[in-house]
Formats: sequence, C-alpha cells, structure tokens
Amino acid sequence: MKIKICGITNREDAFTAVEAGADALGFVFYPKSPRYITPKKAKEIIKTLPPFIERVGLFVNVESDFVNRIYEEVGISLAQIHFEADEEFYRNLRVKYIKVNRLKKREDIFKFRDEYHFVDAFVKEYGGVGKRLNLEWFKDIDCSKIILAGGLTPENVIEVKKYNFYGVDVSSGVEKSKGIKDREKIKKFIEVVKNA
Repeated sequence: MKIKICGITNREDAFTAVEAGADALGFVFYPKSPRYITPKKAKEIIKTLPPFIERVGLFVNVESDFVNRIYEEVGISLAQIHFEADEEFYRNLRVKYIKVNRLKKREDIFKFRDEYHFVDAFVKEYGGVGKRLNLEWFKDIDCSKIILAGGLTPENVIEVKKYNFYGVDVSSGVEKSKGIKDREKIKKFIEVVKNA
C-alpha cells in the first residue's frame, strides 16, 4: 500500500517522511488551510528531495492556469484536485492529476471507479480535520484504485489493511500541531502500513 504524507510545510518534516519510507509528499496550495505552503517555500523543499518521491500539489477552487504555473515553477509531479472541476479544466492541465472524491454517502464511492482517485470524508474545510469514513462502506468493493484519506492515525490505520486500498493519505493524524508533523507518529504510521 502506497503512503502519502500530506500537509508538508517544512524541510525537516519532508525528510522525516521520506526517510521513514513515504512514497509521496503533499503540499497544500490552498491559502485557507492551516497547512498552506507558499509556492516559493514548496519549491525550496522539492528541489532537495531524492528521486522517486511523488510531489503532490493539492488545489482547491483554482483555475487550470494556476495549477500549470505551480507545476512549471515549483516542480510538483502530480496535481490533487480537491474540488468539483469541469472537463475543460482537466483538458487544460499540463500536469498529471488525480481527483478527490468527497463522500457524503456510500453510493458516492462509485463516482470515479475506473480511475485512481482519493476518497475522503465530505467536510466544508476540504480535508485536514481528521473526519473518518465508515469503513463498512468499502466492504465487498474493489478498492485497488482508491487512496483512502480522512481521520487516519498510527493507531487506526491497521484497520484499513483488509480492504486492499491502493494507498493511504494522512495529514492531521501525524501532527504535533496544525502544519507541524510529529516525527515519531510519522515513523509509526509508515511502519504499521508497511509491516502489518
């Protein structure tokens, strides 16, 4: 199972995650988020990362031109689209992207069933508040293209293993405070996922 540590705001947290075995790091380009990072600061971190680490930019309610500019100037490798966007928006993107499916009910799971996508609980804050989804919703469903987000912690991530998700995405569950990661929680989270 792939692991993304989201809400990276500083180099120390980035390298803690990489050294512990994270597959991807998330950088939030949404100014209303307590985990917001400026493009300049994100670029400084990204240019020091080792190869083979996915560099994911998270976007909320922006134009495709903005996403393309961040891709070209900052060096992200994947755009995480955390809002409802039309087909024209996606056609105009020059960076590989992945959609976020914010679930209100079980039936919403099937929205992007034929493509890799994030699944998160619907919250007006666009994530990062630790709200968990009902795992029973995923029973008897092919989860091989789903990256599960929302309310995951080192203590509860073991519960998702049996559903065979493609990956997991954690932010608040490995923090000391909003935007600042806890080194031991990151290590424990990744250890549980990789070794369980």
